[in-house]
Amino acid sequence: MINKLLFGLLLLNSALFFGQSVSKTIQLLPDTGQTTSYTTLFGEDHDYSINTPSYTNNGNGTITDNVTGLMWQQVDGGEMTFENAITYCNNLTLGGLSGWRLPTPIEAFSIMNLQNSNPALNTTYFSSPATPGADYWWTSTTQFGDATKVWCTNAGGGIGNKPKAETLSAGGTFKFHTRAVRTITTPTTIANHFTDNGDGTITDNLTQLVWQKIPNANVLNWEQAIIYAEGLTIGANSDWRLPNIKELQSINNELATNPSVFTPYFSNLGVHNYWSSTTLKPNTANPSSAWCWSTQLGITTYDLKSNTNYVLCVRGNPTLSSSTFSDENSIVVYPNPATNFALISLPKNIESFKIEITDLLGKIIFSEEVKAIINEYKIDLEGYKDGVYFVKVTNEKIIKSFKIIVKK
Repeated sequence: MINKLLFGLLLLNSALFFGQSVSKTIQLLPDTGQTTSYTTLFGEDHDYSINTPSYTNNGNGTITDNVTGLMWQQVDGGEMTFENAITYCNNLTLGGLSGWRLPTPIEAFSIMNLQNSNPALNTTYFSSPATPGADYWWTSTTQFGDATKVWCTNAGGGIGNKPKAETLSAGGTFKFHTRAVRTITTPTTIANHFTDNGDGTITDNLTQLVWQKIPNANVLNWEQAIIYAEGLTIGANSDWRLPNIKELQSINNELATNPSVFTPYFSNLGVHNYWSSTTLKPNTANPSSAWCWSTQLGITTYDLKSNTNYVLCVRGNPTLSSSTFSDENSIVVYPNPATNFALISLPKNIESFKIEITDLLGKIIFSEEVKAIINEYKIDLEGYKDGVYFVKVTNEKIIKSFKIIVKK
């Protein structure tokens, strides 16, 4: 009996720390919603819009997230203790529906909008029963090794472990609110959360993102981190980028600390802060800090962009069916890498657009307004040196940026 118990505990620990099995409750990871540019360099959060946040108001007090597939409570349930939050969600009937629960950390963080602050939410769809609203929102997960602390999102846009006793109902001074969630379809189980590709990369089978396995050995400031990520090549792939803060947080393991990672896949990360491409949205016109992921406990934090931190790069553009998204997702460039020319394939019936090409430092080296209806645009690369360039296609409806590699 003792041997069976020990074997069972071993299997449990393997599942927790190796991350080999995961319930897929989200279809895809939404973008952060950050639409403001804070640097002339290409590669910040603003330059990549992957799985643009999209919501449907069901008209019955519920909101459907069209990217994750989750259904949310529109007006949160207000301030309460963690224990009462669990009971509240389990007993909730809303819009004629039951099956509500507290969200997991990745689910709760998925509706954060990093273009906004206090609250960092899309307030067209999400609100609180009083103004001002919540300071924090509960998740279903307590801190590993310390059940007195719970993972919570906060109105400023972060996520971290907070003491249960800090909420008003427990005698504290902050308002911890409860926003319930439910799954619309039965979650599937992914047998292998991560896959080591054997080429210096790790695939997250939950989000479909591919990660650099071994981070950059040298600490960099924020803009250096962007340049490093955009210039990185691993194997045959050069479409690496600095991850946004939602992407970084998605590989956090709340069941581990020092570092809060899934081993053995990310065993080289150590206990450090890792830059994201997402700028902190403070109450100033010129933000000087960016969001980071701390692997000590797994919280999201921030640091001055002039300071130095570590860098872990990501690649991938996971999407749902092409019909779910706008025409900008059908714009592609080929061949890439290119030599003397590249072609941009465009959706049908685009009557006009602007094309702009910049170098790795953000200097504009080509710009043209195209007025004719065309389905393909040829970029002449004859005079371009080998290296990384960035192409942006824009009109009144479309903003599409991508990286092109020139190798002659």
